[in-house]
Amino acid sequence: MRTKKGTITSTKMQNTVVVTVHSYKTHPIYKKKYRVSKKYYADTAGKEYKEGDLVLISETKPMSKLKRWKVEEAVAA
Repeated sequence: MRTKKGTITSTKMQNTVVVTVHSYKTHPIYKKKYRVSKKYYADTAGKEYKEGDLVLISETKPMSKLKRWKVEEAVAA
């Protein structure tokens, strides 16, 4: 099961948060590293989180059209 660490960027939905995960890629020709980000919709299982929290999310079975991750725990920054 895959896990990712990211920051909560939106808490406007019920039992769902949007988590932004940043990673680094290397350009194939210039070999320069650059940052890319991706948003994941994650289930909170009724727990309260706020924007800016650093969380650990893990992959799960599809819960809706976009939600395929769940928040495991809040990570101390």
